[in-house]
Amino acid sequence: MSGVLNGFAILAIVIGVGMVLAHTRVVGANAQEILAKLVFHVASPCLMITVMGSADVHTLFSSNLIASVSGVAATALIHVLAARLIWKRSGTETVIGTFCTSYVNAGNLGLPIAAYVLGDGSVIAPMLLVQLVLLQPIGLAVIDVLQQRASAGDSETAAERARRRWRMVLGPITNPMLVGSLIGVVLALTGWQLPAVINDPVELIGGMAIPAMLIAYGIGLRLGPLPGRGENVRYLGLISLLKLIVQPLVAGLVGYHLLGLHDMALLGVCIIAALPTAQNVFTFALRYQTGIVLARDAIFINTLGSVPVIVGIVALVSQL
Repeated sequence: MSGVLNGFAILAIVIGVGMVLAHTRVVGANAQEILAKLVFHVASPCLMITVMGSADVHTLFSSNLIASVSGVAATALIHVLAARLIWKRSGTETVIGTFCTSYVNAGNLGLPIAAYVLGDGSVIAPMLLVQLVLLQPIGLAVIDVLQQRASAGDSETAAERARRRWRMVLGPITNPMLVGSLIGVVLALTGWQLPAVINDPVELIGGMAIPAMLIAYGIGLRLGPLPGRGENVRYLGLISLLKLIVQPLVAGLVGYHLLGLHDMALLGVCIIAALPTAQNVFTFALRYQTGIVLARDAIFINTLGSVPVIVGIVALVSQL
């Protein structure tokens, strides 16, 4: 359990650095936007290449993958229906909300927890695969298409319409996060290794992604409205319920009853599904300028709430 607490402590300290920088006016709100763009276009794609490229193919496509997909699919579907039918959220906000319910902090929190609590950092790989190759590209592609449509005016000429359609087609597949993830998967599947002259700079730049995300998040916490005051509390409650209860519950039930997972294998699936919303979601919201306060508040609440949930999961699974 010390691994869980250490992981959360690291998050809190780096986020605190961002809050202090904003409070002392060393940086302003523009720094948050600059960091988000840097992370989205450069640092995170490099991180995805190194993380996915070094993953064990057998671990990537283990039975844990099915359990992870089940948890993500259940929470995503429930949220999309509720966001559109009950809270009447826009399409782009619905995507960000869906990320908040199902996109777990697998990188900077999941990796240390998997290593220290579960004793095997590779168990996080199936969830990374689900998020980077399935959930992320689909969600960002939807945002790209919706924003392209919204930017099209009634007086749009045929040539402008053709260019917009090409942007709608090419935008998702040229997304830097998707490109980095796919390169990493190809490296993992083929066993290829990048030459040192390329790999070393990629690793160096990728190492900037997580701290830059957290510092940008800390700046947003200090300069924006307090969590819970900028968003509908009931809507945030639904997101937290889906993220912290429904996702690990579905993943655990599928793992236990359908896949026959027990002991540490089952514990790994449940804990990983119960991880809080990733800071990447805040980066996505900033990049596309939609659902920014929603992402910030959901990350804050889910990060705090995940601690007792994970402790409860450890206690419950140990009794099975």
